[in-house]
Amino acid sequence: MDAKIKPIVLMAVKKAGIELEKRYYKFNRANSILKSHHEILTQADLKAEKIIITELKKHFPQYKIIAEESGITKNNSNYTWIIDPLDGTTNFSMHNPLWSTSVALAYKNEVIFGIIHAPMLKETYIAQKGKGAFLNGKKIKVSNINKGKILNAFCHGSKDKDIKKAVKYYQKQKFNHFDCRQIGSATIELAYVACGRLESIIIPGANPWDVGAGTLMVQEAGGKVTDAKNKKWNLKSADMIASNKKIHSDILKTFNS
Repeated sequence: MDAKIKPIVLMAVKKAGIELEKRYYKFNRANSILKSHHEILTQADLKAEKIIITELKKHFPQYKIIAEESGITKNNSNYTWIIDPLDGTTNFSMHNPLWSTSVALAYKNEVIFGIIHAPMLKETYIAQKGKGAFLNGKKIKVSNINKGKILNAFCHGSKDKDIKKAVKYYQKQKFNHFDCRQIGSATIELAYVACGRLESIIIPGANPWDVGAGTLMVQEAGGKVTDAKNKKWNLKSADMIASNKKIHSDILKTFNS
């Protein structure tokens, strides 16, 4: 991997984070619009995405881009940037600090680098394939919990079928384990699995930009990431299950039942 990638992406997400934090304090939800029945779009999303894409294009003009708000930029390259400028927009809109910016780099459909930056939490997660996962420069690993105090999380895509799957899963886990939560930011939930604050997260209808960086984060921290059929997750997978590995089979069984 190009040595320039890490400092350039880090600079881009922190620059976007400064802009988002500035807008966060004065944001009025009444001024936002709905992308769909369940999704908010703000000017903050658009501004942050523009900042990140401008920086990445300046240094890596040949790379492809998949970005949540602006779609796909196709170039003749095996490398693809995957960008979520503001994951947790609803949290952002109600002045809940659990939101983040996520940038991943994939080579031929496999994520090889990722950054999750949560400005309000003052936390930056970085992972590189084969080199581990880090939070603010310190190496992280998944939890060892496999019974009793298991904390599960869930998220979902915007389609009704995905929401129904997530709600059924939540109901089962809420009654059968210590707890199950929806934090409202898939990137943060994945980062929390990676650093041992959660044991798992499931996302029916997962979008690449929601989970690109986070999936690598979990794997490099010693966890496991698959689709609903227990096959290795990739950018085209419909669903995503990530865990500390120890409870993975139980999570899959519950999700599929």
